[in-house]
Amino acid sequence: MKLLSVVTLLLAPLAIGQSLSGLWDASVNVKGVNVPFRFEIAGEGASVSGTFFNGDVKFTSSSGRYANSQIDLKWDYTASRLQATVQDGVIKGTYTRVGRDETTVYPFEARHFAPSPLASEDVPQIAGLWIIPTKSKKGENAWQFIVRQSGPEVSAAILRIDGDTGALQGAYKDGKFLLSHFSGARPAVFEVKPAADGTLELLENGRTKFTAIRADQAKANGLPEPSDPSKFTSLKDPTKPFTFAFHDLNGKLVTNEDPRFAGKVVLINITGSWCPNCHDEAPFLVAMYRKYRAQGLELVALDFEEADQLKDPERLRAFLKKYGIEYTVLLAGDTAEATEKLSQAQNWSAWPTTFFIGRDGLVRGTHAGFPSSASGELFAQAKEDFEARVVKLLNENALTQRQ
Repeated sequence: MKLLSVVTLLLAPLAIGQSLSGLWDASVNVKGVNVPFRFEIAGEGASVSGTFFNGDVKFTSSSGRYANSQIDLKWDYTASRLQATVQDGVIKGTYTRVGRDETTVYPFEARHFAPSPLASEDVPQIAGLWIIPTKSKKGENAWQFIVRQSGPEVSAAILRIDGDTGALQGAYKDGKFLLSHFSGARPAVFEVKPAADGTLELLENGRTKFTAIRADQAKANGLPEPSDPSKFTSLKDPTKPFTFAFHDLNGKLVTNEDPRFAGKVVLINITGSWCPNCHDEAPFLVAMYRKYRAQGLELVALDFEEADQLKDPERLRAFLKKYGIEYTVLLAGDTAEATEKLSQAQNWSAWPTTFFIGRDGLVRGTHAGFPSSASGELFAQAKEDFEARVVKLLNENALTQRQ
C-alpha cells in the first residue's frame, strides 16, 4: 500500500501535465477590453509548450515548463513570456511582450475549450472585399477589409500599408459578428454589424468606429482607393545607388560596396524582430532567397531594434533561427534612428519595406508592408507580384551590371 502511494505521487506531475494538453479558450485584457482567442498547450509532465494562432499559422513557444501548478512559457523570437497559475481548471497570470517602444504586460486567463452554440437565426452574408475609408497617420485614405465566411463563422483581416491585423475570427450572434485576434501580438476585438444601407458598421475595441463599403460600390462611387504598396515609398534621387554601412551580428562592417553584391539583384529589407508584419514576411523572403540565390539574388535585412536588443540581440538571433534566415542581416540601429539613417527614402514609414535594386546598383522599385495569410487572395497576389519583380530584374541583360 505504501509503495502504491509513492508511485502515485511520482506519477502525479505527469497526469497534471497531460491534463493541460489541448485547446483552451483564452483571453488577454488590453486597456479594459477583453480579447478572446484560441490557445493550445501540448506536452507531458513538466515539459510543455504553448501555441498562439494567426489563422492556420502557429507561433509555438521556444521553451516551457509546468510544475507545482505554475506554467512558464517563453517565445524567444518575440521576447515574450507567459507566467500563470493553474487552479481548478483555470489558467490565470500574465503575458509579457517586449516591443519596439515598451514592455507590455497583459492579464491572461484560459479555460478548457468548449464549443459555443452557433447562431440559429438568419445570418447575413458578408464575405468578400470591402473598403474602409479612413485618414491614417501614415497618410492612407482607405484600408481593405477581407472577409471569408462559412455560415455564421467568419475569418477576416484589415489590410493596411504596413500589413494586416492578423486573422480576426469569430461568429454571428445577437445581430452582429464578434471577431477577435491575438497571436501573441496585435490584440483586437471588432464588432461587425450589417447596416440597412448595405454597409458594415465596425467597432474596434469598443471605442473606434469605421464604416466598410463593398469594394465595387466604393469604386463606383469614386471613393479613395487603398495605397499602392509599390508606389507608397520611393527614393529621393533614383539616379544614385542605395548606400548602407552597418555591422553584422559578428561585428563585421558590411557596406553596399561589398563584392558579394556586385552585379547582383539586391533586396534591401527594412525590418525588426519586434514587428509582427516582419514575422509574416520572413518565411516568404527565406523561400525567395533559397529559390533565386543561384541566379544572382542577394538579400540584405537592415534590422532596427530597441536599445536593449542592440546591446544583446537575443530576440533577433532567435528570429533568425526560427525562420532559417540565411541572407545577410545587419544591425542598423535603434528604431528611433531609422528615419535619419534611411535618409535616401521618400515617404518611408511602413515596417517592413523592401527596396528592389537592379544589377546596375540602382533602386528600381519598392514594396511597403507585407500581408499575412489572413489576407487570403491579397496575400497570394502580394507574393506573386513581389516574385515577378524579382524575376524581371534577374532576367535583365548582364551588360547592365555594375563595372
